[in-house]
Amino acid sequence: MTDNEVLKIYTDLLPFLGQVLGPGCELCIHDVRDPEHSIIAIENSATGRKIGYPMTDLARATMEKGMYADTDCVLNYEGSSKGKSFLSSTYFIKNNSRLIGLLCVNKDTLPASAALSALQNLLGAFELNKPENSEYQEDFERPVAGILPNLVADAIAQTKIPPERMTIKERAALVHRLDEQGILSMKGAVKEIASQLNISVPTVYRYMNSSRDGGHTGR
Repeated sequence: MTDNEVLKIYTDLLPFLGQVLGPGCELCIHDVRDPEHSIIAIENSATGRKIGYPMTDLARATMEKGMYADTDCVLNYEGSSKGKSFLSSTYFIKNNSRLIGLLCVNKDTLPASAALSALQNLLGAFELNKPENSEYQEDFERPVAGILPNLVADAIAQTKIPPERMTIKERAALVHRLDEQGILSMKGAVKEIASQLNISVPTVYRYMNSSRDGGHTGR
C-alpha cells in the first residue's frame, strides 16, 4: 500500500471515532511528510486547530529522536492550548516500519477537573471524607445477633485464660467487663455468655447483679 492509502484508512475512520468519543476528545491525523501543514484530518477541535495546521514541537521531537522505532504509541502525557489542559496520546502510523503519520488524541480535562473539584467541595461541606484512621467499624449487613458470639469470644480471648480454667473471680470480672461494654443489654447475651463460660444463666445474672451492686460473689 502507498503512504496515502494507509493514511486514508485512518482519516476515513476519524469521524466515527469523533462521534464515539464525544466533543471533549479531539482527534487529528498528521502527515509527517509536510510538517508545516501536517494536519490532514481533525474532529472535535478542542485546541482550535484546523486542517493545514503544523505539527507541534513534541511531534517534531518525536520524529527527530526516532521514538517511534521501538514503540507504537505514547500514552497519557500533558498537553495545553489556549489556557486549556489536555491528557494526550499519540499513535504512530507506519508503513513498512516507516513513520508516515500520527494519530493524536487530546482529551479536555477541564470538565472532569471541575466535576472533581465540585465533588471534593461537597464531601468537605458535609464531612463525608473517609477518616484516615478510626478504631471503630460497623457492618450494616450483619445483625447484632450474628456478631454477639464473636464479641463474647473476643472478650474471653483477651483474658488469655480458657473458660474451663477460670476462677469464679475471673468469670465474674469478665461478666462485669461485658456489662460495662453494654454487651449484656443485647438480646440473647446472657445465654451466650453462659454457654461460652460453661456456667448457668442464673450464675451470669448473679455475677452481673453483684458487679452492679459493687459486691462480691461467691461460688
